[in-house]
Amino acid sequence: MMGEMMVPPWLESLLSTAFFTICSRHRDTPRNECNMYCLDCMDDAFCFYCRSSRHKDHLVIQIRRSSYHDVVRVAEIQKVLDISGVQTYVINSARVLFLNERPQPKISSSSSSSKGVSYLCEICSRSLLDPFRFCSLGCKLVGIRKKGDTSFVVGSNTKNEEEAMKQRREGITATRLASKQQGDDEELRERSPQEMYTSSASTPPHFNSRRRKGIPHRAPFAS
Repeated sequence: MMGEMMVPPWLESLLSTAFFTICSRHRDTPRNECNMYCLDCMDDAFCFYCRSSRHKDHLVIQIRRSSYHDVVRVAEIQKVLDISGVQTYVINSARVLFLNERPQPKISSSSSSSKGVSYLCEICSRSLLDPFRFCSLGCKLVGIRKKGDTSFVVGSNTKNEEEAMKQRREGITATRLASKQQGDDEELRERSPQEMYTSSASTPPHFNSRRRKGIPHRAPFAS
């Protein structure tokens, strides 16, 4: 019951909707791709013309595409959904976020640290640019179902998410410092103090082998 209160009733339908198909009602018109979703009707996607005729006074959001994946502009979705904890991206000068998880090979924690990957999605392990918890709205939904420590309700957990991001930053910084210290210690352990002393003692001091020239003397003149 608590999980249902954290998620709006239209979100799961939105995440499972197929977008960018051709509208059956407006096949022969331009701008006929179904890239809009009505939060009031919670039905299938529809096109620009359907919005004008059937969803004129409804709450509608527009879905866009990036690399064949569905995205939504932050400016639109944040009015109706708490998107804290979800990684955002700037695409075509607009800040967006992905609706669902994108397929990728999972990265283990050891390989990610060796490749310099600092932040990972808690659900799918996708590498993130910033210290967020999730890569998409879909992964945040899974996180709510599993842990229940966040919410989609606007204004419900802003402070908690800010504290979580702060802890993730501090944790990454501590890990980097520990790795650097360990690397420095290993470098020092490569040579023992005796080896370092022997090496420095065996190196002869360097002196300037050139002597200062004396005052030149002329040969006496023949009488």
